[in-house]
Amino acid sequence: MKTIKIAIVAAVMCATALTANAQKWGSNPEDSAKCVLNTSLYQESYKMKDYAGAYEPWREVVKNCPKSSKNLYIRGTTILKQMMSKAKTKEERNAYIDELMALYDTRIANFGEAGEVLFKKAYDMELLKGKDAVQQYYPIYAEAIKASNGKQDADYVYKFFEATINYVVKGYGDSSLVVDNYDIASDMLDAELTAKLDDSVEAAKIRVQIANVEAAFSPFASCDQLVKIYAKKFAAESENVDLLKKITNIMRKKGCTTEQLFFDATEKLYSLEPSPNTAFMMGQMCYSKEKYGEAVKYLKDAVEGIKESKDLYKAYILLGAAYAGQSSYSAARSSYYKAAELEPTKGEPYLQIAQLYARGSRSVDDGMGGRSAYWAAVDKAVRAKNVDSSPENVEAANKLIGTYSSYYPKQNDAFMLDLIDGHSYVVPGWIGESTTVRTRK
Repeated sequence: MKTIKIAIVAAVMCATALTANAQKWGSNPEDSAKCVLNTSLYQESYKMKDYAGAYEPWREVVKNCPKSSKNLYIRGTTILKQMMSKAKTKEERNAYIDELMALYDTRIANFGEAGEVLFKKAYDMELLKGKDAVQQYYPIYAEAIKASNGKQDADYVYKFFEATINYVVKGYGDSSLVVDNYDIASDMLDAELTAKLDDSVEAAKIRVQIANVEAAFSPFASCDQLVKIYAKKFAAESENVDLLKKITNIMRKKGCTTEQLFFDATEKLYSLEPSPNTAFMMGQMCYSKEKYGEAVKYLKDAVEGIKESKDLYKAYILLGAAYAGQSSYSAARSSYYKAAELEPTKGEPYLQIAQLYARGSRSVDDGMGGRSAYWAAVDKAVRAKNVDSSPENVEAANKLIGTYSSYYPKQNDAFMLDLIDGHSYVVPGWIGESTTVRTRK
């Protein structure tokens, strides 16, 4: 009690000085004095964990001096939750819940940070009112996502997606909302993971929530389900660019690129809004349908406009495959080499060239039925192992080496052409690689 009296005296003595900051403490000396006094009273009670004693003076500060401190709101959530725990009736408890929700709005009005605060508001509403109140708390999660500008704590992103599913299951929204919000949540989590890769603890936490989102989305993620959800919308709004982007993005993410809906939506999007990204997607679709000439046309457009290195790498790999599909082996190799320049530690481009050499061996006129092509193919597989030691790459390279080595010319056949193991040799024709003679007995 003595401590509180001292605080009151000190508050009164400094009230006049604080009135200079009118916006923070009040519009006149009397209001300022009350604000300083009530602040001291509630803070002293709060320190002693006398939350019931802190409640009334704290409430007066919120009412009359809402800009005084952000701590006013942080402490306020504790005070109100403690008051809820002591409430004697359901009505009294609900009144405190409503006051807490209003407190979050007041905090945003005076201190901003809408994305973070709205998530806290939604989470507390869900926790305090239960999951059956999803019609009330889901819209707040959705508003928080919009206010976050693509950046948010991974735990909150998962809560948003979990609320989305609950909202749809309860019959308040269409299944397409789950797909749309999965797209949003997965993009946000991927961006957050990229930003936190140097922090192993945070990265691990984000990966857990990525897995949680994927697991929650699984019942909605089949290609048949996605087609069912979006086919009618596409038929009704085929000129809607935003809808087309949603359809193509989610179907690409979930590996549904062979579906007719994906092709139709991508083709329409490309006609309405040509871009390197849509050109790449058109190239993917044409390649999957073995329309290699069309795939090459779209992918050449894509590689001319794509700026991101990892995306350009993928485009060159697919362009190489499309050229190979046309039997344009030199052009395919050139694309694979460009991919290798972009990602020098990846073995995939060299594995692709190795397979390209094996595939084109019949066109090599070396007097051995094109078997010298397999020397060059093995060289590329070995190169793949040298630049990329990942287990999957090494396994793939060893498999190719084992297969292609079995196609080496027989020692006697090579000898008849004056070819001896270990000697240098240039593979003729379009391959033109300098390699080493190797035979089998």
